[in-house]
Amino acid sequence: MAKITEYESIVGPHTIEELKLLAGKLQGKLIQNINSTAVGGGVAEILNRMVPLLQELGVDTRWDFIKGGEDFFNVTKKFHNALHGKSEEITPQMFEIFMETSQRNIDEVKTIGNVVFIHDPQPITLVKKKTSIPDSKWIWRCHIDVSAPDKQVWNFLAPFIHQYDAAVFSSPNFSQLLPIRQFLITPSIDPLSDKNKDLPQETIDKVLEKYHIPADTPIITQISRFDYLKDPIGVIEAYRLVKKRIDCQLIIAGGTATDDPESTKVFAETKEVAGNDADIHILPIPSGSDIEINALQRASDVIIQKSLREGFGLTVTEALWKAKPVVASGTGGIPLQVKHKYSGLLCHSVAGAAFAIKQLLNSPEYAKRLGKNGHEHIKQNFLLTRHLKDYMLLFLCMYHPEDIVYL
Repeated sequence: MAKITEYESIVGPHTIEELKLLAGKLQGKLIQNINSTAVGGGVAEILNRMVPLLQELGVDTRWDFIKGGEDFFNVTKKFHNALHGKSEEITPQMFEIFMETSQRNIDEVKTIGNVVFIHDPQPITLVKKKTSIPDSKWIWRCHIDVSAPDKQVWNFLAPFIHQYDAAVFSSPNFSQLLPIRQFLITPSIDPLSDKNKDLPQETIDKVLEKYHIPADTPIITQISRFDYLKDPIGVIEAYRLVKKRIDCQLIIAGGTATDDPESTKVFAETKEVAGNDADIHILPIPSGSDIEINALQRASDVIIQKSLREGFGLTVTEALWKAKPVVASGTGGIPLQVKHKYSGLLCHSVAGAAFAIKQLLNSPEYAKRLGKNGHEHIKQNFLLTRHLKDYMLLFLCMYHPEDIVYL
């Protein structure tokens, strides 16, 4: 794990001094993060990087988890999809399962923070414990796209959300009519992590060799957990349209999360659709394989992220940081990163994705220019140091409700 001073070479010493100043103002406050899993998905990845750096800066920070069995996570996955706007059959029994597990977590999870930072719907009911800590501030951090949520699920969660002191969303489009303060804070990547740091060509070549991927044919890659909302089948369809005109190969690589029981089924269906095409590589990348993911992205000619719904899309951020040309769906937080025809190309269909990929493969100088612009855009807006600053300002302003703070 990199030390905070190591980021100076990327963001400058002034930014690091600013972070130290803000951290000093949080002395005496305990920040407690709570989510549903330690590995898998963007939330766990961000917290794995942020918590140690906050601690190094002198902010008393801890990270705890709720517990849940298979039934609970099956329900929360359906809630997740429904909040994204996907059609799901939600039954009364599902709400009962959610509340039964939630009550056990209310009884068992120790909430001790001056600021309790709850991430996503799984632990949302812990706010019932708010009165147990005098003068504590509770924040609900929504990492998913709730621009058009299923009303039944949203209305079920709303009474809990209303008990928080503030809610944080990743895009202005996700904001809802709430009786509490709302903040816009976009996610970030760690430029010094194994997933994003520079790699020698030898390392990249070894990863390609491991997965039997030839380097002499253009590579199109989507890195995501296996999830219907990431549309891996649509990615294969787009690749096949491109393949009719340009010889290329496709990588779909990703892992699973302990709170996502659907991923195994999606992986199997993706493999089935890929069939026996030797130029399609469907790779189940286990947790902790950040160097491999980094290498696959750096080896690629085009990165695609054809999500049907997307909270933010950190795989897009990672690709742009590596100056890779990106084709991505214009959904969720992706348009905050991909400015069409400036830092990448946005698409809205399988045919649109295929057209954009062909354009980039046929115009390498144009692709290179988009990648360069994308790298600079990420450097200015979506690195971990900016994220740390926003979160510390958020924590501070919880104790200054009379002040208007724009994050």
